[in-house]
Amino acid sequence: MSFASTPATMTFFTAICALTGIIRLIEMTVSRRHQRMLAARGRRPIAEAIFPWMVLLHTGVIVAGPWEVWWFHRPWVPLLALPASLAWAAAQALRWWVIATLGQQWNVKVIASTPLKGVVTNGPYRYIRHPNYVAVAVELLALPLIHTAWLTAVLGLIAHAIVLTERIDAEERSLNADERYRALMAGKPRFIPRWNGMANRMANGNAGDSNLKLGS
Repeated sequence: MSFASTPATMTFFTAICALTGIIRLIEMTVSRRHQRMLAARGRRPIAEAIFPWMVLLHTGVIVAGPWEVWWFHRPWVPLLALPASLAWAAAQALRWWVIATLGQQWNVKVIASTPLKGVVTNGPYRYIRHPNYVAVAVELLALPLIHTAWLTAVLGLIAHAIVLTERIDAEERSLNADERYRALMAGKPRFIPRWNGMANRMANGNAGDSNLKLGS
């Protein structure tokens, strides 16, 4: 069931996109603060050509979604808007869980902080190696679908897959240089938890988890 778009639904969607942009600015502020803390201990971001493209991608989805909805008058589909909104909210919760878990090691840039801080194996890192990227992928797909901006969703998904492949390769080269990271994380999946492994960890609580921390 779908309804024609109205100024109210389009304004609501635009507000969600604006909120996403504000959250991004807050995250960048947190990231810069963490960068200064790590720089004081001799750790600086690794040069990576892909980072400006990541910024462009995120900005593009946030801006293109409302433009597509207002220009093409995309319909409001409640049966899509509700799950997409819930997925968007879940992505925010997951990313801030990641930020809380990593503390000073969370960053939007790749910084080899494990020699200083150790390897995180608690929080969402108990189950997968890259929960932050799961959150971003879900967010960038769900956000435009709240108001059926399907063109933005499809193009954003394709672009994100390309950008993410290069970013993760760069990050894992840095992380895998640490023998402790390889020992603790190599057996965990990148993005999707294994049900058996998740069930066992939940049953055992924090048993076997290290308090070491990783920046990813």
